[in-house]
Amino acid sequence: MTVIILHVKSTYETLQMGHSQEDKARSHERIVKRAAARFRECGIDGIGLAELMKEVGLSHGGFYRHFSSRDELVAEAVEHALADSGQRVADIARPDRPLTLGILIDAYLSTAHRDHLAASCAVATMAADVARAGDRARAAYSKQVEVYLGLLTDLASGPNKKIKRARAITALAALVGAVSMARAVKEEKFSREILASAAQELIVMLRA
Repeated sequence: MTVIILHVKSTYETLQMGHSQEDKARSHERIVKRAAARFRECGIDGIGLAELMKEVGLSHGGFYRHFSSRDELVAEAVEHALADSGQRVADIARPDRPLTLGILIDAYLSTAHRDHLAASCAVATMAADVARAGDRARAAYSKQVEVYLGLLTDLASGPNKKIKRARAITALAALVGAVSMARAVKEEKFSREILASAAQELIVMLRA
């Protein structure tokens, strides 16, 4: 009888531990996702840990159950934001609509992308923050930049791959710069002019 009771107790504790680990993993994911969105909206230093934890319905003290430091959260959030941005670019293409330069540039330089910071391209929104971050965040940023350059190089015209890559670097810098400027200027008409002009000139350059 004692053996049966001990076995039942052990099984219950194992199940409880499993549920606890699952709950912790879900909470961890919520924190990282929220941080990735908020960092894109207001910068890495634009929100404190207490406010972030409150937004996901957790206590400030519970933060250290998930991360050893704020820097660790920053690194994970940057990685998540960059991966999310890359997936959104991939989702632009559909089986019935292959990705083209026109589709890619129009989507990136759209007013929707300009206005929705929380879901926008982290290569643009997080550049200044990542430049001051640790090696892990910068490595993730570099990796995503290379992904975009590979995509643009494949889509660009040019006599050889070296020239196509140079054009891709120029194009990515222009895309990031144009959407950043369009967000910063005061007048809506001016903002739209920046987006439209950049899109037009990039298409010409990349198809030359």
